[in-house]
Amino acid sequence: MTTSLLDAARDVRERAYVPYSKFKVGAAIRGASGTVYRGCNVENVAYPEGTCAEAGAIAAMVAAGETELIEVAVIADSPTPVPPCGGCRQKLAEFASAEVPVLLATTDGAQMHTTVGDLLPGRFDAGHMART
Repeated sequence: MTTSLLDAARDVRERAYVPYSKFKVGAAIRGASGTVYRGCNVENVAYPEGTCAEAGAIAAMVAAGETELIEVAVIADSPTPVPPCGGCRQKLAEFASAEVPVLLATTDGAQMHTTVGDLLPGRFDAGHMART
């Protein structure tokens, strides 16, 4: 995991739109091409309608024409590293193999290294729809 990916997540975190929770999250993913895509959380007064940082980074990657990610970094100002929500775990699994490294970090420097597979064991994937 390169420091530059975490730096990209740290940088985009500052642009998060969080007028309600004040909880900024930044995410950066590296596509198979090597390009880094960034996302930050974007809240909405209708709380369930917000967008997570990981989802924003994935959307940027897909909009650029890529559909495979090879590395993930997420950072938040929290006491311990914040894992992606359940929905974002499934979104990451859509575009990453189980072995893809995930770095979860805090603004204080704490880090947790994991993988997409460890975040979402027993993941639902296209193979489950083979009979349709």
